[in-house]
This record gives sequence, C-alpha cells and structure tokens, in this order.
Amino acid sequence: MRTTTTGGPAGPPVDAPPVDRDAVLAALGTVRDPELDQGLTELGFVASLEIEGDTVRAHLRLPTYFCAPNFAYLMVADADAAVRAVPGVRQAEVVLDDHFTSDEINAGIAQRRSFQESFEGLADDELDELRTLFRRKTLVARQQRLERALLDGGTTKEELGRLKLGDLPPSPELDTYLQRRAELGLDVGPEAPLVIDTAGNPIPPELLEDHLRFARVTRVSIEGNAGFCRGMLATRYDLPTPTVVAD
Repeated sequence: MRTTTTGGPAGPPVDAPPVDRDAVLAALGTVRDPELDQGLTELGFVASLEIEGDTVRAHLRLPTYFCAPNFAYLMVADADAAVRAVPGVRQAEVVLDDHFTSDEINAGIAQRRSFQESFEGLADDELDELRTLFRRKTLVARQQRLERALLDGGTTKEELGRLKLGDLPPSPELDTYLQRRAELGLDVGPEAPLVIDTAGNPIPPELLEDHLRFARVTRVSIEGNAGFCRGMLATRYDLPTPTVVAD
C-alpha cells in the first residue's frame, strides 16, 4: 500500500524545476532510527527514491520483517514529514516495504492517523515517551564519544568533570552532541558542564567513574546494534556486507 500526502495548496508553479534529489536525500538523512541514532540513508534504509517534477516517492526498508512496529512507524512518519518539508515538494509518497505491519503503517501515515489510531486495540500509548527514552540513551552515547576523545588526548578524569561546553574545540561530534542536548531541552550554553546526566545535572566527582563506565556500555550497545542491523539488512537484501570497525 502506498501513502500519498499533499503539500501547500498553491504549490510550485507548473514550470518549476524538478525537486533537488540531493536535498531530498539530505532530508531523509536527518531522520534517525530512534534506537540506533543514525540516519536512514546512512543505515541503508532508503531502498529507492523517485522524483518526477514536484512529486517524490521514497521506499523504506528495514533489516527484518519483524522490526518493532513502533520504531517503524516513527521512521516512516518522520521521513514523510522530512520529505514534505523539502522546497518544491508538492506531493510525497513514503512507503514501508516488506514489513509485517506495512499496510497499517502506510495507511496510518496517509490518513494522518496516530500510532494508536493506526493500531487500534493493539497500541497502548503514543510514541513521545519512547522517543524521549532513546534520545536520552543517544545523549549518553554521544557524550561518551567526546569523553573518550578527551581522555585519549591526555585529559584526566578530574579535569574532564570540570570541563564546560565552551572549553571544547569545534567539531562535528560536538555539534551532534549539542543537537542531542537541545532535543531534550538541556543547556547548550558555553558555561554548561560537559558531563551531565540525562536530566542535565552535572555528575558529582565521586560518581564520575561509574558514569563513565555506564556511558561506555551504552555507546557500545548502540553501535553494536547498528552494526548488527546493517548486517541483517545486507543479508536480507543481498547487499555488500558492511565493514565493522572494532572499538
């Protein structure tokens, strides 16, 4: 089943140039698997993309037939919204293929139904709480990447606990970490502490060692799951086997 959505009532003029493919791919790349904290394009979850004038059709695929429906719904809904927001797009068609709830998800997105409405009698709640839970986990993992780089560079654990965001040099990893903090409504100002819990509270010195251990386990778990999913996707669709880099 395919889903069709329509953008603004006026739309682009008839002689407008085709929608930019790179812009659509970039938009899809901003949509993350909530558990893996990686974009759909990076993970290989975008199976195909067709653009005809101001109409965009995207097919999504997942590593297994039985991937969790709530995660799948989140990704399709977010992908649909991301594509429709690309300049020039008047019609967007986002399709989830080869999933045991494809029909329910695709119909729900097409008719602007919530997750509960799409799975009436089966879904107990909406997905905001689930999204927040995984945002907290990814915050911890992203923070640990920065901590690891600093410790490898000679920063002591005592110094690490005193660092503020403004003490770190600009980097793509820092930008991503700040984005994850902002998504949770946490302080991203230069005077905010680097090492925090998921509520934004600084970690006391006596708890720093346990925090660092927990953060590393969280990061390794997320990255391991991402590698596993890539391998499953490659096996399912006969794709090149991804290279796994050991920590």
